[in-house]
Amino acid sequence: MERNLTTGNIGKTIAYFALPYLLSYFLQTLYGMADLFIIGQFDGVDGITAVSNGGQVMHMLTVIIVGLAMGTTVTIGKSVGAGKLDAASASIGNTVTFFMGMSVVVMAVLVFLVNPIVTLIGIPAEAVAGTRQYLFVCFLGIPFITAYNVISAIFRGLGDSQSPMYFIAIACVANIVLDYVFIGGLGMGPIGAALGTTLAQTISVIISLIAIRRKETGIHLTKKELRVKRDVLGQILKIGIPVAVQDGCIQVAFIVISVIANHRGLNDAAAVGVVEKLIGMIFIVPSSMLATVPALSAQNIGAGRHDRARKLLYYAILITGSYGIVMTILIELFSKQTVGIFTTDAAVILLGSQYISSYIIDCIFAGIHFCFTGYFCAYGKSYIGFIHNILSILLLRIPGSYLASKMYPHNLFPMGFAAPAGSILSIVICVGAYIWMQRSMRGGPNAMS
Repeated sequence: MERNLTTGNIGKTIAYFALPYLLSYFLQTLYGMADLFIIGQFDGVDGITAVSNGGQVMHMLTVIIVGLAMGTTVTIGKSVGAGKLDAASASIGNTVTFFMGMSVVVMAVLVFLVNPIVTLIGIPAEAVAGTRQYLFVCFLGIPFITAYNVISAIFRGLGDSQSPMYFIAIACVANIVLDYVFIGGLGMGPIGAALGTTLAQTISVIISLIAIRRKETGIHLTKKELRVKRDVLGQILKIGIPVAVQDGCIQVAFIVISVIANHRGLNDAAAVGVVEKLIGMIFIVPSSMLATVPALSAQNIGAGRHDRARKLLYYAILITGSYGIVMTILIELFSKQTVGIFTTDAAVILLGSQYISSYIIDCIFAGIHFCFTGYFCAYGKSYIGFIHNILSILLLRIPGSYLASKMYPHNLFPMGFAAPAGSILSIVICVGAYIWMQRSMRGGPNAMS
Protein backbone atom coordinates (compact mmCIF):
# COMPACT_ATOMS: atom_id res chain seq x y z
CA MET A 1 0.00 0.00 0.00
CA GLU A 2 1.21 3.56 -0.75
CA ARG A 3 2.71 5.43 2.19
CA ASN A 4 2.17 9.13 2.96
CA LEU A 5 5.54 10.83 3.47
CA THR A 6 4.26 14.38 3.91
CA THR A 7 3.90 14.39 7.69
CA GLY A 8 5.87 13.41 10.78
CA ASN A 9 9.45 13.95 11.90
CA ILE A 10 11.68 14.65 8.89
CA GLY A 11 14.66 12.73 10.23
CA LYS A 12 12.52 9.66 10.91
CA THR A 13 10.87 9.96 7.49
CA ILE A 14 14.25 10.01 5.77
CA ALA A 15 15.44 7.07 7.85
CA TYR A 16 12.27 5.08 7.13
CA PHE A 17 12.64 5.53 3.39
CA ALA A 18 16.42 5.76 3.01
CA LEU A 19 17.54 2.81 5.14
CA PRO A 20 15.79 0.15 3.02
CA TYR A 21 17.01 1.90 -0.11
CA LEU A 22 20.52 2.11 1.34
CA LEU A 23 20.44 -1.61 2.03
CA SER A 24 19.09 -2.19 -1.49
CA TYR A 25 21.91 -0.15 -2.98
CA PHE A 26 24.44 -1.96 -0.79
CA LEU A 27 23.12 -5.31 -1.97
CA GLN A 28 23.03 -4.18 -5.60
CA THR A 29 26.63 -2.97 -5.32
CA LEU A 30 27.61 -6.18 -3.57
CA TYR A 31 25.83 -7.99 -6.38
CA GLY A 32 28.21 -6.35 -8.87
CA MET A 33 31.28 -6.63 -6.66
CA ALA A 34 30.74 -10.36 -6.10
CA ASP A 35 31.71 -11.01 -9.73
CA LEU A 36 34.96 -9.09 -9.31
CA PHE A 37 35.81 -10.60 -5.93
CA ILE A 38 35.14 -14.20 -6.95
CA ILE A 39 36.89 -13.92 -10.32
CA GLY A 40 39.88 -12.50 -8.42
CA GLN A 41 40.03 -15.65 -6.30
CA PHE A 42 39.95 -18.10 -9.20
CA ASP A 43 41.33 -16.21 -12.21
CA GLY A 44 44.21 -13.88 -13.09
CA VAL A 45 44.55 -10.15 -13.75
CA ASP A 46 43.12 -10.64 -17.25
CA GLY A 47 39.90 -12.03 -15.73
CA ILE A 48 39.68 -9.11 -13.30
CA THR A 49 40.16 -6.66 -16.16
CA ALA A 50 37.51 -8.36 -18.31
CA VAL A 51 34.89 -8.37 -15.56
CA SER A 52 35.68 -4.84 -14.34
CA ASN A 53 35.45 -3.35 -17.84
CA GLY A 54 32.38 -5.38 -18.77
CA GLY A 55 30.81 -4.49 -15.45
CA GLN A 56 31.47 -0.82 -16.13
CA VAL A 57 29.52 -1.01 -19.39
CA MET A 58 26.65 -2.85 -17.69
CA HIS A 59 26.61 -0.35 -14.82
CA MET A 60 26.31 2.47 -17.36
CA LEU A 61 23.25 0.80 -18.88
CA THR A 62 21.74 0.21 -15.46
CA VAL A 63 22.09 3.82 -14.31
CA ILE A 64 20.56 5.04 -17.58
CA ILE A 65 17.55 2.79 -16.95
CA VAL A 66 17.36 3.99 -13.33
CA GLY A 67 17.60 7.59 -14.52
CA LEU A 68 14.71 7.16 -16.94
CA ALA A 69 12.71 5.43 -14.22
CA MET A 70 13.27 8.44 -11.94
CA GLY A 71 10.54 10.12 -13.98
CA THR A 72 8.19 7.34 -12.90
CA THR A 73 9.12 7.67 -9.22
CA VAL A 74 8.60 11.43 -9.20
CA THR A 75 5.38 11.36 -11.24
CA ILE A 76 3.82 8.66 -9.07
CA GLY A 77 5.03 10.40 -5.90
CA LYS A 78 3.35 13.68 -6.86
CA SER A 79 0.12 11.87 -7.73
CA VAL A 80 0.10 10.00 -4.41
CA GLY A 81 0.89 13.20 -2.50
CA ALA A 82 -2.05 14.91 -4.19
CA GLY A 83 -4.32 11.90 -3.59
CA LYS A 84 -4.73 11.17 -7.34
CA LEU A 85 -4.42 7.38 -7.53
CA ASP A 86 -5.93 7.23 -11.04
CA ALA A 87 -3.08 9.40 -12.29
CA ALA A 88 -0.60 7.15 -10.47
CA SER A 89 -2.10 4.09 -12.17
CA ALA A 90 -1.76 5.75 -15.58
CA SER A 91 1.91 6.54 -14.90
CA ILE A 92 2.61 2.94 -13.87
CA GLY A 93 0.84 1.48 -16.92
CA ASN A 94 2.67 3.73 -19.36
CA THR A 95 5.97 2.95 -17.63
CA VAL A 96 5.49 -0.81 -17.99
CA THR A 97 4.59 -0.63 -21.68
CA PHE A 98 7.33 1.80 -22.65
CA PHE A 99 10.21 0.23 -20.71
CA MET A 100 9.50 -3.36 -21.70
CA GLY A 101 9.37 -2.46 -25.39
CA MET A 102 12.51 -0.35 -25.10
CA SER A 103 14.45 -3.10 -23.31
CA VAL A 104 13.91 -5.63 -26.11
CA VAL A 105 15.13 -3.16 -28.74
CA VAL A 106 18.19 -2.19 -26.69
CA MET A 107 19.05 -5.83 -26.08
CA ALA A 108 18.96 -6.65 -29.81
CA VAL A 109 21.09 -3.65 -30.75
CA LEU A 110 23.76 -4.22 -28.10
CA VAL A 111 24.11 -7.94 -28.78
CA PHE A 112 24.85 -7.00 -32.38
CA LEU A 113 27.40 -4.37 -31.28
CA VAL A 114 29.41 -6.42 -28.76
CA ASN A 115 32.61 -6.53 -30.82
CA PRO A 116 32.65 -2.80 -31.70
CA ILE A 117 32.03 -1.91 -28.03
CA VAL A 118 34.96 -4.07 -26.87
CA THR A 119 37.19 -2.47 -29.50
CA LEU A 120 36.01 1.04 -28.61
CA ILE A 121 36.91 0.82 -24.91
CA GLY A 122 40.45 -0.35 -25.68
CA ILE A 123 40.58 -3.55 -23.62
CA PRO A 124 44.12 -4.94 -23.17
CA ALA A 125 44.66 -7.88 -25.55
CA GLU A 126 44.81 -10.43 -22.74
CA ALA A 127 41.27 -9.56 -21.59
CA VAL A 128 39.47 -9.06 -24.94
CA ALA A 129 37.94 -12.53 -25.23
CA GLY A 130 36.70 -12.55 -21.63
CA THR A 131 35.16 -9.08 -21.94
CA ARG A 132 33.38 -10.05 -25.16
CA GLN A 133 31.89 -13.15 -23.56
CA TYR A 134 30.87 -11.27 -20.40
CA LEU A 135 29.07 -8.52 -22.32
CA PHE A 136 27.29 -10.87 -24.73
CA VAL A 137 25.65 -12.83 -21.93
CA CYS A 138 24.84 -9.73 -19.85
CA PHE A 139 23.26 -7.97 -22.85
CA LEU A 140 20.87 -10.90 -23.23
CA GLY A 141 19.67 -10.16 -19.68
CA ILE A 142 18.79 -6.49 -20.32
CA PRO A 143 14.98 -7.06 -20.23
CA PHE A 144 15.32 -8.52 -16.72
CA ILE A 145 17.60 -5.70 -15.53
CA THR A 146 15.03 -3.23 -16.86
CA ALA A 147 12.12 -5.05 -15.26
CA TYR A 148 13.74 -5.04 -11.80
CA ASN A 149 14.58 -1.33 -11.90
CA VAL A 150 11.16 -0.34 -13.21
CA ILE A 151 9.39 -2.36 -10.50
CA SER A 152 11.65 -0.74 -7.89
CA ALA A 153 10.94 2.77 -9.22
CA ILE A 154 7.18 2.14 -9.03
CA PHE A 155 7.34 0.95 -5.42
CA ARG A 156 9.49 3.93 -4.39
CA GLY A 157 7.05 6.33 -6.00
CA LEU A 158 4.37 4.73 -3.81
CA GLY A 159 6.56 5.37 -0.76
CA ASP A 160 7.65 1.73 -0.40
CA SER A 161 11.44 1.32 -0.43
CA GLN A 162 11.38 -2.01 1.44
CA SER A 163 10.07 -4.30 -1.30
CA PRO A 164 12.92 -3.49 -3.74
CA MET A 165 15.35 -4.31 -0.93
CA TYR A 166 13.93 -7.82 -0.63
CA PHE A 167 14.03 -8.33 -4.41
CA ILE A 168 17.69 -7.37 -4.74
CA ALA A 169 18.60 -9.41 -1.64
CA ILE A 170 17.32 -12.49 -3.43
CA ALA A 171 19.32 -11.58 -6.54
CA CYS A 172 22.47 -10.93 -4.52
CA VAL A 173 22.40 -14.29 -2.73
CA ALA A 174 21.64 -16.10 -5.98
CA ASN A 175 24.46 -14.28 -7.79
CA ILE A 176 27.07 -15.20 -5.17
CA VAL A 177 26.03 -18.86 -5.17
CA LEU A 178 25.96 -19.06 -8.97
CA ASP A 179 29.32 -17.27 -9.27
CA TYR A 180 30.98 -19.85 -7.05
CA VAL A 181 29.38 -22.62 -9.10
CA PHE A 182 30.26 -21.21 -12.53
CA ILE A 183 33.62 -19.56 -11.75
CA GLY A 184 34.96 -21.64 -8.89
CA GLY A 185 33.36 -25.02 -9.54
CA LEU A 186 33.23 -25.09 -13.34
CA GLY A 187 36.16 -22.73 -14.06
CA MET A 188 34.17 -20.72 -16.63
CA GLY A 189 35.92 -17.38 -15.92
CA PRO A 190 34.25 -14.13 -17.10
CA ILE A 191 31.43 -15.89 -18.95
CA GLY A 192 30.58 -17.68 -15.70
CA ALA A 193 30.37 -14.33 -13.91
CA ALA A 194 28.00 -13.06 -16.59
CA LEU A 195 25.82 -16.16 -16.39
CA GLY A 196 25.58 -15.82 -12.61
CA THR A 197 24.58 -12.16 -12.90
CA THR A 198 21.96 -12.72 -15.60
CA LEU A 199 20.33 -15.76 -14.00
CA ALA A 200 20.24 -14.12 -10.57
CA GLN A 201 18.50 -11.05 -12.03
CA THR A 202 15.98 -13.30 -13.73
CA ILE A 203 15.19 -15.06 -10.44
CA SER A 204 14.74 -11.69 -8.71
CA VAL A 205 12.28 -10.45 -11.33
CA ILE A 206 10.20 -13.63 -11.15
CA ILE A 207 9.98 -13.32 -7.35
CA SER A 208 9.07 -9.62 -7.57
CA LEU A 209 6.27 -10.30 -10.05
CA ILE A 210 4.84 -12.95 -7.72
CA ALA A 211 5.04 -10.48 -4.82
CA ILE A 212 3.25 -7.76 -6.79
CA ARG A 213 0.26 -10.02 -7.40
CA ARG A 214 -0.09 -10.59 -3.66
CA LYS A 215 0.61 -7.03 -2.48
CA GLU A 216 -2.06 -4.42 -1.74
CA THR A 217 -0.74 -1.29 -3.40
CA GLY A 218 -3.98 0.62 -3.85
CA ILE A 219 -3.20 0.70 -7.58
CA HIS A 220 -5.07 -1.32 -10.21
CA LEU A 221 -3.90 -1.77 -13.80
CA THR A 222 -6.13 -2.54 -16.77
CA LYS A 223 -5.57 -2.45 -20.53
CA LYS A 224 -6.58 1.20 -20.38
CA GLU A 225 -3.62 2.13 -18.15
CA LEU A 226 -1.19 0.00 -20.21
CA ARG A 227 -2.12 1.90 -23.37
CA VAL A 228 0.51 4.59 -24.04
CA LYS A 229 -0.79 8.14 -23.61
CA ARG A 230 1.34 10.92 -24.97
CA ASP A 231 0.73 13.35 -22.09
CA VAL A 232 1.39 10.78 -19.34
CA LEU A 233 4.51 9.33 -20.96
CA GLY A 234 5.64 12.86 -21.78
CA GLN A 235 5.60 13.83 -18.10
CA ILE A 236 7.64 10.76 -17.18
CA LEU A 237 10.23 11.28 -19.92
CA LYS A 238 10.46 15.04 -19.31
CA ILE A 239 11.96 14.21 -15.91
CA GLY A 240 13.60 10.92 -16.77
CA ILE A 241 15.45 11.73 -19.99
CA PRO A 242 17.69 14.50 -18.56
CA VAL A 243 18.49 12.28 -15.56
CA ALA A 244 19.26 9.31 -17.82
CA VAL A 245 21.45 11.38 -20.13
CA GLN A 246 23.19 12.95 -17.16
CA ASP A 247 23.86 9.60 -15.48
CA GLY A 248 24.83 8.05 -18.79
CA CYS A 249 27.36 10.80 -19.42
CA ILE A 250 28.83 10.29 -15.96
CA GLN A 251 29.29 6.60 -16.72
CA VAL A 252 30.74 7.43 -20.13
CA ALA A 253 33.25 9.60 -18.28
CA PHE A 254 34.10 6.63 -16.05
CA ILE A 255 34.55 4.45 -19.12
CA VAL A 256 36.76 7.09 -20.77
CA ILE A 257 38.90 7.11 -17.63
CA SER A 258 39.01 3.30 -17.80
CA VAL A 259 40.11 3.57 -21.43
CA ILE A 260 42.91 5.93 -20.36
CA ALA A 261 43.95 3.37 -17.76
CA ASN A 262 43.63 0.50 -20.26
CA HIS A 263 46.18 2.18 -22.53
CA ARG A 264 48.61 2.37 -19.61
CA GLY A 265 48.71 -1.42 -19.32
CA LEU A 266 47.03 -4.40 -17.69
CA ASN A 267 47.98 -3.54 -14.07
CA ASP A 268 46.71 0.04 -14.34
CA ALA A 269 43.50 -1.18 -15.99
CA ALA A 270 42.90 -3.72 -13.22
CA ALA A 271 43.68 -1.15 -10.49
CA VAL A 272 41.24 1.43 -11.88
CA GLY A 273 38.59 -1.28 -12.35
CA VAL A 274 38.91 -2.40 -8.74
CA VAL A 275 38.75 1.18 -7.41
CA GLU A 276 35.67 2.01 -9.48
CA LYS A 277 33.90 -0.97 -7.91
CA LEU A 278 35.01 0.16 -4.45
CA ILE A 279 33.82 3.70 -5.09
CA GLY A 280 30.43 2.31 -6.06
CA MET A 281 30.25 0.57 -2.68
CA ILE A 282 31.59 3.52 -0.68
CA PHE A 283 29.15 5.93 -2.33
CA ILE A 284 26.25 3.93 -0.93
CA VAL A 285 24.94 6.78 1.28
CA PRO A 286 25.25 9.59 -1.30
CA SER A 287 23.62 7.38 -3.94
CA SER A 288 20.77 6.44 -1.60
CA MET A 289 20.06 10.15 -1.05
CA LEU A 290 20.02 10.69 -4.81
CA ALA A 291 16.95 8.41 -4.86
CA THR A 292 15.52 9.35 -1.46
CA VAL A 293 15.39 13.14 -1.91
CA PRO A 294 13.29 13.15 -5.12
CA ALA A 295 10.92 10.42 -3.89
CA LEU A 296 10.20 12.16 -0.57
CA SER A 297 10.21 15.67 -2.01
CA ALA A 298 7.82 14.72 -4.83
CA GLN A 299 5.09 13.66 -2.40
CA ASN A 300 5.55 16.83 -0.37
CA ILE A 301 5.50 19.03 -3.45
CA GLY A 302 2.33 17.28 -4.63
CA ALA A 303 0.79 18.07 -1.22
CA GLY A 304 1.96 21.71 -1.41
CA ARG A 305 4.55 21.23 1.39
CA HIS A 306 7.43 23.16 -0.22
CA ASP A 307 8.93 24.10 3.14
CA ARG A 308 9.16 20.43 4.11
CA ALA A 309 10.82 19.61 0.77
CA ARG A 310 13.53 22.18 1.54
CA LYS A 311 14.11 20.72 5.00
CA LEU A 312 14.46 17.25 3.48
CA LEU A 313 17.22 18.63 1.26
CA TYR A 314 19.09 20.17 4.20
CA TYR A 315 18.90 16.97 6.24
CA ALA A 316 20.15 14.92 3.30
CA ILE A 317 23.13 17.23 2.72
CA LEU A 318 24.08 17.01 6.40
CA ILE A 319 23.92 13.22 6.29
CA THR A 320 25.95 12.81 3.11
CA GLY A 321 28.56 15.40 4.08
CA SER A 322 29.19 13.80 7.45
CA TYR A 323 29.39 10.34 5.93
CA GLY A 324 31.83 11.55 3.27
CA ILE A 325 34.23 12.93 5.85
CA VAL A 326 34.23 9.68 7.84
CA MET A 327 34.80 7.50 4.77
CA THR A 328 37.58 9.72 3.47
CA ILE A 329 39.49 9.38 6.74
CA LEU A 330 39.04 5.59 6.83
CA ILE A 331 40.16 5.03 3.24
CA GLU A 332 43.21 7.27 3.66
CA LEU A 333 44.25 5.09 6.60
CA PHE A 334 43.52 1.72 4.99
CA SER A 335 43.80 2.21 1.21
CA LYS A 336 46.11 -0.77 0.51
CA GLN A 337 44.11 -3.13 2.71
CA THR A 338 40.89 -2.06 0.97
CA VAL A 339 42.21 -2.66 -2.55
CA GLY A 340 43.82 -5.89 -1.36
CA ILE A 341 40.37 -7.37 -0.72
CA PHE A 342 40.04 -7.98 -4.47
CA THR A 343 43.53 -9.00 -5.54
CA THR A 344 46.84 -10.28 -4.20
CA ASP A 345 48.85 -8.77 -7.06
CA ALA A 346 51.31 -6.31 -5.44
CA ALA A 347 51.47 -3.98 -8.46
CA VAL A 348 47.69 -3.69 -8.70
CA ILE A 349 47.39 -3.05 -4.95
CA LEU A 350 49.99 -0.26 -5.10
CA LEU A 351 48.40 1.46 -8.11
CA GLY A 352 44.89 1.02 -6.73
CA SER A 353 45.83 2.50 -3.34
CA GLN A 354 47.32 5.52 -5.12
CA TYR A 355 44.16 6.08 -7.14
CA ILE A 356 41.63 5.64 -4.34
CA SER A 357 43.61 7.86 -1.92
CA SER A 358 42.88 10.93 -4.05
CA TYR A 359 39.55 9.81 -5.52
CA ILE A 360 37.94 9.21 -2.10
CA ILE A 361 37.79 12.95 -1.38
CA ASP A 362 34.94 13.06 -3.88
CA CYS A 363 32.76 11.19 -1.37
CA ILE A 364 32.42 14.45 0.57
CA PHE A 365 31.51 16.66 -2.38
CA ALA A 366 29.57 14.27 -4.63
CA GLY A 367 26.98 13.60 -1.93
CA ILE A 368 26.13 17.29 -1.75
CA HIS A 369 25.40 17.72 -5.44
CA PHE A 370 23.57 14.36 -5.48
CA CYS A 371 21.11 15.80 -2.94
CA PHE A 372 20.62 18.99 -4.93
CA THR A 373 20.10 16.98 -8.12
CA GLY A 374 17.38 14.90 -6.45
CA TYR A 375 15.67 18.05 -5.19
CA PHE A 376 15.70 19.60 -8.67
CA CYS A 377 14.25 16.37 -10.12
CA ALA A 378 11.32 16.50 -7.71
CA TYR A 379 10.41 19.90 -9.15
CA GLY A 380 10.65 18.61 -12.71
CA LYS A 381 13.88 20.50 -13.28
CA SER A 382 16.18 17.56 -13.89
CA TYR A 383 17.91 19.55 -16.64
CA ILE A 384 19.83 21.40 -13.91
CA GLY A 385 21.50 18.15 -12.87
CA PHE A 386 22.22 17.44 -16.52
CA ILE A 387 23.89 20.82 -17.00
CA HIS A 388 26.17 20.72 -13.97
CA ASN A 389 27.22 17.13 -14.59
CA ILE A 390 28.02 17.71 -18.27
CA LEU A 391 30.08 20.78 -17.44
CA SER A 392 31.87 18.90 -14.69
CA ILE A 393 32.71 16.02 -17.04
CA LEU A 394 33.79 18.10 -20.02
CA LEU A 395 35.72 20.77 -18.14
CA LEU A 396 37.39 18.81 -15.33
CA ARG A 397 36.84 15.06 -14.99
CA ILE A 398 37.96 13.81 -18.40
CA PRO A 399 40.57 16.51 -19.18
CA GLY A 400 41.96 16.28 -15.65
CA SER A 401 42.29 12.49 -15.82
CA TYR A 402 43.92 12.62 -19.25
CA LEU A 403 46.45 15.31 -18.32
CA ALA A 404 47.32 13.59 -15.04
CA SER A 405 47.84 10.30 -16.88
CA LYS A 406 50.21 11.91 -19.36
CA MET A 407 52.13 13.94 -16.79
CA TYR A 408 52.43 11.08 -14.27
CA PRO A 409 52.63 7.84 -16.31
CA HIS A 410 53.76 5.69 -13.39
CA ASN A 411 51.47 6.99 -10.63
CA LEU A 412 47.65 6.95 -10.44
CA PHE A 413 47.42 9.31 -7.44
CA PRO A 414 47.12 12.55 -9.50
CA MET A 415 44.37 11.05 -11.72
CA GLY A 416 42.09 10.59 -8.73
CA PHE A 417 41.82 14.34 -8.07
CA ALA A 418 39.82 14.89 -11.27
CA ALA A 419 36.65 13.51 -9.63
CA PRO A 420 36.46 15.82 -6.57
CA ALA A 421 37.45 18.79 -8.74
CA GLY A 422 34.47 18.09 -10.98
CA SER A 423 32.13 17.73 -7.99
CA ILE A 424 33.20 21.09 -6.57
CA LEU A 425 32.20 22.74 -9.85
CA SER A 426 28.85 20.92 -9.68
CA ILE A 427 28.21 22.20 -6.16
CA VAL A 428 28.85 25.79 -7.21
CA ILE A 429 26.33 25.45 -10.05
CA CYS A 430 23.79 23.70 -7.80
CA VAL A 431 23.95 26.38 -5.12
CA GLY A 432 23.41 29.07 -7.74
CA ALA A 433 20.44 27.18 -9.21
CA TYR A 434 18.95 26.60 -5.75
CA ILE A 435 19.12 30.32 -4.89
CA TRP A 436 17.45 31.13 -8.21
CA MET A 437 14.67 28.60 -7.51
CA GLN A 438 13.98 29.98 -4.03
CA ARG A 439 13.72 33.52 -5.36
CA SER A 440 11.33 32.32 -8.09
CA MET A 441 9.16 30.51 -5.55
CA ARG A 442 8.65 33.69 -3.56
CA GLY A 443 6.70 34.96 -6.56
CA GLY A 444 3.96 32.38 -5.89
CA PRO A 445 3.42 29.09 -4.09
CA ASN A 446 3.07 27.12 -7.34
CA ALA A 447 5.96 28.73 -9.19
CA MET A 448 8.18 25.67 -8.93
CA SER A 449 5.57 22.95 -8.84
